[in-house]
Amino acid sequence: MMNQSPVETALSRAMIRWSLTKSTPVAETPRSWIFKVEQNGRNLAALKILKPVVAEEEGRGSRLLQWYGGDGAATVFDIHESTIFMEWLDGGTLGDPVRAGRDDEGTIAIATVVAKLHQPRDPAPADLQPLRERFQPLFDTDVRAWPHTARDLYARASGIALRLFDRPTAQIPLHGDLHHDNIHSSDRGWLAIDPKGVLGDPSYDLANVFINPLRANNMAADPHRIASRADILSQRLDYPRKRLLGWAAAHAALSACWDLADGQPITGILAVLPNLLSAYDQA
Repeated sequence: MMNQSPVETALSRAMIRWSLTKSTPVAETPRSWIFKVEQNGRNLAALKILKPVVAEEEGRGSRLLQWYGGDGAATVFDIHESTIFMEWLDGGTLGDPVRAGRDDEGTIAIATVVAKLHQPRDPAPADLQPLRERFQPLFDTDVRAWPHTARDLYARASGIALRLFDRPTAQIPLHGDLHHDNIHSSDRGWLAIDPKGVLGDPSYDLANVFINPLRANNMAADPHRIASRADILSQRLDYPRKRLLGWAAAHAALSACWDLADGQPITGILAVLPNLLSAYDQA
């Protein structure tokens, strides 16, 4: 027999461990391999096999996903080493109706999901990443990495982030990467996937909403959309509107720093950030 690759070995072991009968490769991402599997020839489930390079961060997120207990999130049945055995979601993402123009409906759905994710549960996972640590790349970035015309945006957003950290609030487990395309349709309603596993201010979990969904930069940059999203999220979750907008601006700058470090363009974020800062100033 030829030597199996690590992913083939992990898949074989998972099939035996959980008595699975059939596997179909679905996707390979920079972070994992995804398989659709069958149990007893009828029940569909998913196997997510983490790549070693991201096993620590993704493992942290998977344990948080398991901690949610299927409430507002995909259900994790079991985790063994770098393999997650979980609910199969074959519905589309929340990004689809939002890109089709139903943004308020999408924002209401996000608020509903977050209300479930943020419910108190005990005990919280022990290895969550502190939000302040997650933001270190923003503070470590050399402003000269930013386009000359956008350096004032960087300075203002960094200042807002520091002010937010200076006024701490409740510290709760956070999804850490909640956006429209990480929320999938299911027969149980909209469910979140792929958390990062962060500990911090509840309002931060809405920050990513303001620079998403993918392929909808015009919508995210629209001041009316920013205001409407902030209104809906603040009213439905009872989180301070100014704090929501502050985290949105700070996170947009952090995302730009990540993209710059990866050699990616930041034109989409630069279209949104000035309007986020303006909304924050007016809040």
